Amino acid sequence: MSPYPTPSFPEQSQRVLCGIMGILLGGLGIHRFILGDVGGGILRIVITVFTCGIGNLIGFIEGIVYLTKSDEQFVAEYQVGKKAWF
Repeated sequence: MSPYPTPSFPEQSQRVLCGIMGILLGGLGIHRFILGDVGGGILRIVITVFTCGIGNLIGFIEGIVYLTKSDEQFVAEYQVGKKAWF
């Protein structure tokens, strides 16, 4: 039995897409927009602009974290649970 709550409706994992977008375009917040977190996506853009690009590191780290999780864990935490950071 899984320790993660099962969603009431089946949801397809966006883990690989979000992970790759986080690594490649993390500073633009594309991975957050894919997850439906518009505020988080805009925040990533603002951080990147104000740090002159260093904010890309946040998206890069998030992308790696996404890819290290299982599909079940990713869906439960980020798609159903709407976890905002890492």
